[in-house]
Amino acid sequence: MKTLMLASLLLLAGCATTGGAGAPPMDVTGAEVATRTLDNGDTLAEYRIGGQLRMVKVTPLRGPAYYMYDKNGDGHMDSSKDGVSPVYWKLYSW
Repeated sequence: MKTLMLASLLLLAGCATTGGAGAPPMDVTGAEVATRTLDNGDTLAEYRIGGQLRMVKVTPLRGPAYYMYDKNGDGHMDSSKDGVSPVYWKLYSW
């Protein structure tokens, strides 16, 4: 009984941590997507609209994907007041 309960809990934990393919946090319809794999196994997808980088999706070898994007279209990834670019993780999806 304990083994069955442990197995089901591990299965649920695995489902909760998988990064699924959800919608990006901003509208990038019609964007040119360039995908490459880095030396450490992470996948990097760059979304360009009109030749300008608008969003970057990083999918680590292990862990959930995260996004960095340019909200106002000035050509620079948005940053907080201390100059550090914020990273956005998708926490829930159904």
